[in-house]
Amino acid sequence: MTTALRTTPNFASQMVNGILAIKPLANLAKHQARQMMIKRAEKIGVFWTQEAEKLQARDWTNDLTQVQNPQLTYPDYYVTSFHAYETGNLSWQAAFEVESAAHAVHAKIWQDAEVQGDAKLRQSYHNIVTSSISKPPKDILDLGCSVGMSTFALQEIYRDANITGLDLSPYFLAVANYRCQQHQAKINWVHAAAESTGMPDASFDLVSIFLMCHELPQLATRMIFAEARRVLRPGGHLAIMDMNPKSEVYKKMPKYIFTLLKSTEPYLDEYFTLDIEQTLVEAGFQTPTITSNSPRHRTIITQVSG
Repeated sequence: MTTALRTTPNFASQMVNGILAIKPLANLAKHQARQMMIKRAEKIGVFWTQEAEKLQARDWTNDLTQVQNPQLTYPDYYVTSFHAYETGNLSWQAAFEVESAAHAVHAKIWQDAEVQGDAKLRQSYHNIVTSSISKPPKDILDLGCSVGMSTFALQEIYRDANITGLDLSPYFLAVANYRCQQHQAKINWVHAAAESTGMPDASFDLVSIFLMCHELPQLATRMIFAEARRVLRPGGHLAIMDMNPKSEVYKKMPKYIFTLLKSTEPYLDEYFTLDIEQTLVEAGFQTPTITSNSPRHRTIITQVSG
């Protein structure tokens, strides 16, 4: 069986790609996108610069040593510019700013949500997850856990579960480990690739992927779904929350804003043209249910076939 893909971006995307192919214009777009987020964060009471400076003032040597796997080889797709950072997620700056960025980006999802937008988005996801999974999972893997915001949200819902947060960025995991100490939480942090976790077969009841798939080329997505299938137990669930390519928000988005968005998301075309339902089925999952959980996000729930 072959996945049916719309591999060619639409005309608007092609125009934007042409603009971003000109490096000075691409750099300008990244700068504008970053400044827009910082201004939005400060406006709603998220003190982006102040919080980053506070984190930067710490000595992170021990935190990094505790989580980093120095033998890890990074996949090519990851060693690139993400979110207006030239070294992408492999930087302290990205790790220190990701929480503020999440609050800024999600502030406008719902009218008047502002600083509560991020929490509301996460809650909308977990409402669907908990209503879709009748038996509380005992072992949970949070793939692409970043600095732990998605992992701590899972722990709030499933307080008795053993939770593992996995990410490719040791800098993100160092911040996650620090936040974990503040939360007095017990979470296992793993520095590894989501497509090659190193976890035993059939060792989890739930694999959660929160806002990661849009940052992946299609080949990596297929490999990660296959890995999720491998580590899930019979009857286990995969839950995914991400951008909804069918959302009217993206269809009607002004080209200027769309250009700023794409300048920080190098694989957005690959995500928007992926037939995610068919890809999951090919990876060994049942036909998924897809639910809109915000005006521009969707939650996908599927279960191991058989």
